[in-house]
Amino acid sequence: MSLSFRQSDILNIAQQDGRVMVEDLAAQFGVTVQTIRRDLSELADMGKLDRVHGGAVIRSGVSNIGYEDRRALNEEAKARIAAACARDIPDGASVFMNIGTSTEAVARQLLGHKDLMVVTNNMNVANILVDNTDCEIVVAGGVLRRSDGGLVGNLTVSTIRQFKFDYAVIGCSALDTDGDLLDFDFQEVLVSQTILAQTRRTFLVADHSKFQRAAPARITSLAEIDTFYTDTPVAADLNDRCSDWNTALRICG
Repeated sequence: MSLSFRQSDILNIAQQDGRVMVEDLAAQFGVTVQTIRRDLSELADMGKLDRVHGGAVIRSGVSNIGYEDRRALNEEAKARIAAACARDIPDGASVFMNIGTSTEAVARQLLGHKDLMVVTNNMNVANILVDNTDCEIVVAGGVLRRSDGGLVGNLTVSTIRQFKFDYAVIGCSALDTDGDLLDFDFQEVLVSQTILAQTRRTFLVADHSKFQRAAPARITSLAEIDTFYTDTPVAADLNDRCSDWNTALRICG
């Protein structure tokens, strides 16, 4: 799909400013907000931008977009994915939940669960689950990453190694076409790899936008994941690989 002149100009503005807003662009180009929303959606489909509430942000392969913007991405899809994942976590389970807006969505779906123990390096997950009085919350120590409320570093890894979890619920920043899970922060990758070694079953929660992004650090492969929850069907070759790997696919459309 080729860019229109207006879409090319929008992309140039996004590259200069980092993000664009629908109403500002509509005023600048003298068109309706519906026209701008369509432009942004097409740019997102081409992998040029990521849609956020009220606008879009430039897509990058070396640094992540802001946490609040990530939280606004594909909220409805994340809620469906989270609900499906939470249904597969029984009462009385021990669960690890890592950093990410998708794992936060799962935490909201666990507010009615009973007798849970949740260990997390995500301060946002801990704060959400405070409202579940039947959930014991253990916060892994570490260095606080103020940008997203995550705890990372050697102390986090050391804490995780003290446990053996029934389930781990993890997210990722990007998914490669070969099924590799990717992230931007090497410290977070080490935490995620430690989680995988300390759990009996691993659930990945990731919406379709993760296939449209790139990140430099490899966490693991879908071959090491028990169940992958997403919102749209994956490519046929990856679907076949997941079948060979015994990785269950749950399409939460």
